[in-house]
Amino acid sequence: MISPSERVIDLVEAGVGWLVFNNPERRNAVSLDMWEAISVIIKHYEHDPAVRAVVLRGAGDKAFVSGADISQFEKQRSSAEAIAHYDTTSARAMQQLTDLSKPTLAMIHGYCLGGGVGIALACDIRIASDTARFGIPAARLGLGYGWAGVKKLVDFVNPAFAKEIFFTARQFSAAEAHAMGLINRVVPEAELENYVRSYCGMIAENAPLTMAAIKAAVREIAKPSSEIDRARCDELVARCFASQDYIEGRRAFMEKRKPVFSGK
Repeated sequence: MISPSERVIDLVEAGVGWLVFNNPERRNAVSLDMWEAISVIIKHYEHDPAVRAVVLRGAGDKAFVSGADISQFEKQRSSAEAIAHYDTTSARAMQQLTDLSKPTLAMIHGYCLGGGVGIALACDIRIASDTARFGIPAARLGLGYGWAGVKKLVDFVNPAFAKEIFFTARQFSAAEAHAMGLINRVVPEAELENYVRSYCGMIAENAPLTMAAIKAAVREIAKPSSEIDRARCDELVARCFASQDYIEGRRAFMEKRKPVFSGK
């Protein structure tokens, strides 16, 4: 394990890197040391060729992430300097997760609240159990919600649903979250882990360079037209066609066998 905090666990199995929020006594609420650990783990997974996809999940059976660990705020956000450090650290971890070139998946069971929703939306795919609960209780706490977080939610669920989520501050069922576009799929709770493992196994078998190119293209498409880096996208596509994996893919197709990709 490379994590500097016991409250975030990392392990790699069958091409999949698992990042586990391990704060079950507080429903996996995220504290400063956990944000720091997330940065370390994501950076490691980015450069580990054995990792083809990354799954984020919560420890225990109560929650994915229930938001920020407010019990730590007296120590971690008690001054302007401490608040700035906390905000910079958490923002860096979120940006690293968003920018990771490999596919990311949030495996959501139990509560996914506040910052937990933000973490889930930073992943490429969200798969939830049918008993999962979602919500952003900012209006019940009297706190302001940053522009970036609001925009991210609007991009996924449209302005009307985003306002409903914030204005009511209520919890939504997995079925409601799916209907809004907040999550990709809903599966029975008892099947969630096996479903995610099978799903990620399928992803891990695919060509890493192709997936990285697609992920970069989707990220650029979401930007304002004046900021889109088409040259970067074209470069990544050219890298695919110049790769050993492209040769392997062609040969495997002609030989009617499953390709074995190396990411080179």
